[in-house]
Amino acid sequence: MILALFYLAVAVAEDPPVDCDNQRYQVEMNYCAGKAYEVADATLNAQWKLTVAEMRSRDKMIDRRYDTQPTHYDTLLAAQRAWLTYRDQQWLVESFAARGGSMAPMLHSGCMERLTKARTAELKALVEEY
Repeated sequence: MILALFYLAVAVAEDPPVDCDNQRYQVEMNYCAGKAYEVADATLNAQWKLTVAEMRSRDKMIDRRYDTQPTHYDTLLAAQRAWLTYRDQQWLVESFAARGGSMAPMLHSGCMERLTKARTAELKALVEEY
């Protein structure tokens, strides 16, 4: 009996089915924007791993006897940290008008998705430039 109640509670707690191609209510728009951002973030994380591997590979070719500048990886990491700060402040700017309102989550996720896709393209370009 207790196990049956547990499974019922889990089933109720799952996300309801939402047709993101036919959103009608703000809650659906918020949900779909959040899901779109999750996809963009997963793509960025996959590209990050590829870009890091490439930068570390390039670092192996640096002759440290003559070149004491930061490595490819060090500069990439610093840039990524700066980008994360920018991203987290930019969505606040873009969603300020709806702060506290029902569409604020949609604006937040939309900005995060757009900026994340742009950053993913930048990371990909770094790998492809050589």
